[in-house]
Amino acid sequence: MKLPKSYLNPDFLMSPDARTVRLLCEYLDPERRFRELDIHRGVILFGSARLPKESPSYQDAAALAELIARWTTQAHALAERYYIVTGGGPGIMQAAHEGAARVDASLNVGLNISLPHEEQANPFVDDRRSVVFHYFFMRKFWFMNLARAAVIFPGGFGTMDELFELLTLTQTGKSSRMPIVLYDRSFWAETINFESFARRGLIRREDLDLFTYADTPEEAMQLVLAGLPA
Repeated sequence: MKLPKSYLNPDFLMSPDARTVRLLCEYLDPERRFRELDIHRGVILFGSARLPKESPSYQDAAALAELIARWTTQAHALAERYYIVTGGGPGIMQAAHEGAARVDASLNVGLNISLPHEEQANPFVDDRRSVVFHYFFMRKFWFMNLARAAVIFPGGFGTMDELFELLTLTQTGKSSRMPIVLYDRSFWAETINFESFARRGLIRREDLDLFTYADTPEEAMQLVLAGLPA
């Protein structure tokens, strides 16, 4: 019996002992792909995978992504364009990519995660610009690596996780300041009392300036543009 080489041994590669190898793959493979495609900056859209196409948030996310895509194709050379980066799944993620595809589908980047309801890329992202992660923290690393602005639509636990990671990294200076826009002020006012964090001394009052609110795609677009380099 011919023994397989370690790097071709699936039993080893899927074992706990090879976890560091798998982690390294989730760093190196996206790095290689994004370098080859000249993708180095994006506007991140976070939000629920559960919202249907008929929801106002879905329609607004699509409209916003279309505005961003139209702006960057007109304002930037190919190598300097901003990409529409999402988790690559359904709901708000699909909405953003649907909107960008009205202008140029090659601007869509999907950072998928292997979950039962979200592991396949939505139809508006091609395979070259889709990455499927196993580890949440590696997926979030790549979101932050590409992010130059972020718009967060209503969502559940995953969206909250992504938002607070983004806020923590910018608050602590681990990430450069960027436009962070919370979309649908009434949702956020009902869901999170940010003011109470400052009132109780749990954050500095100036930390409330890390983000802004928007209620229309046009308003969100202006807030994103105000904080992005030309």
